[in-house]
Amino acid sequence: MGVIWTLIVGGIIGLVAGAITKKGGSMGWIANIVAGLVGAYVGQALLGSWGPSLAGMALIPSIIGAVIVVAVTSFVLSKLR
Repeated sequence: MGVIWTLIVGGIIGLVAGAITKKGGSMGWIANIVAGLVGAYVGQALLGSWGPSLAGMALIPSIIGAVIVVAVTSFVLSKLR
């Protein structure tokens, strides 16, 4: 059950990051989950694990990290097209 909960929270974090950057609608739900999970890792590595936590992820650093991941990914993909 822990893995499912982590995927759900990762998807929500990715969805929030996509809404902030206005790139989430074109990504799809699998990409939102991946962006949320990778963003959670990046955000907590850069900013630490402060603030409220859910499913082992500090929410505020995770959302900031996911915004960074979504922005960088969309920038790289736009340059490849």
